[in-house]
Amino acid sequence: MTSGGEKTMVLSAHFSPETTGNAPYVGKLTAGLARRGRRVRVLSAHPHYPEWEIRDGYGQWRRRDDGDGVVVERLLHYVPGNPSNLKRLAAELSLGLRFAFARWGRPDVIVLVSPALFSSALAMLKARLLHPRVPVGVWVQDIYSVGAQETGGHEAVAAVIKRIESWLFRSADGVSVIHDRFATVVTEMLGVPRDRVEVIRNWAHVGEPATRDRATMRRSLGWRDEEIVVLHAGNMGVKQGLENVVDAARLADTSPRDVRFVLMGDGNQKDHLVEYAEGTASVEFLESVSNDDFLNVLAAADVLLVNEKVGVAEMSVPSKLTSYFTVGRPVLAATASEGATATELRSSNAGVHVAAGDPAALLGAAIALADDTDRAGELGRNGQDFAARVLDAFAAIDHHARWIGSLKRR
Repeated sequence: MTSGGEKTMVLSAHFSPETTGNAPYVGKLTAGLARRGRRVRVLSAHPHYPEWEIRDGYGQWRRRDDGDGVVVERLLHYVPGNPSNLKRLAAELSLGLRFAFARWGRPDVIVLVSPALFSSALAMLKARLLHPRVPVGVWVQDIYSVGAQETGGHEAVAAVIKRIESWLFRSADGVSVIHDRFATVVTEMLGVPRDRVEVIRNWAHVGEPATRDRATMRRSLGWRDEEIVVLHAGNMGVKQGLENVVDAARLADTSPRDVRFVLMGDGNQKDHLVEYAEGTASVEFLESVSNDDFLNVLAAADVLLVNEKVGVAEMSVPSKLTSYFTVGRPVLAATASEGATATELRSSNAGVHVAAGDPAALLGAAIALADDTDRAGELGRNGQDFAARVLDAFAAIDHHARWIGSLKRR
């Protein structure tokens, strides 16, 4: 499928080689659009997430990287080493200013990726002032205003965020969301007309299945055959509420069963969690691994964990779920029962759910799931089937290409 060589400009705070959050999806989508005949240009930051540190070799005021038929222009912005809410706001605003003052040329269509909300809002201002006839679509991965409410933000701050997010989405010619529940929030809470909202699911972006022998991989990681390994992979931020996992590991220290909780990745709460876990024998912190080894590590675990802070329900659908489903291991979700994550787990029938913030329930469910090998195998196979049927990358990128091609200035 071709698109007449239309010039598509994508503005995103995150891009490859970052491996978590939005970055893998933005990288795959833009490469897919280029293969489908579009001329794709990306404005992005230097890779810095989730470490909140610009990676070695990057950090120039402006840098151009070309690959997969995509032109990527990286712009230096403020990256706080210890990202408080105010510092994160400053980081987004600084990137938004870089977006606003960059040369955009003459794109035929513009796609803004949110998050980051505030940099996208500044980019929308420029688009509407200087490119009023160019259609703009917003690709929504997380909903900020819901997140501000669910993570206990100040009411006045949450109200301001809601106004900005509502304005951004209503100013767009189309909004793409990753889940039906997001579509409900965007229309009913943020006031976007339903005919402007498109639901396009994220896909399984991790590529080839695990290739290393599972037993060999476990030994290389220091995981014993007889222990139950419960792995949480990805960002360690506030919304993950990973103190709950450390508390479950403390209970495991006195359990007759041998259980190891592994937190793999990075994030702004990691140092706090390491300190919080001091003296806990049944928890391990594992650095992020290469893309080549990522699926091998997931497949080596017995249970794959999604944990969310008490009160988090609608703000996001964890991107890790698509990877979890791919490797065929059972998923355990310690989340709100009515939330988007639990809904996704029920739709896939790929795992079990316990209440958020209940470490005893988390430990008990992990042991029960690992001990019932028949059920664990069935749930793992269900996840792989769901990924193949619902989370196909080619179909999702085709859908995005059609959506972008359909955007018209209103």
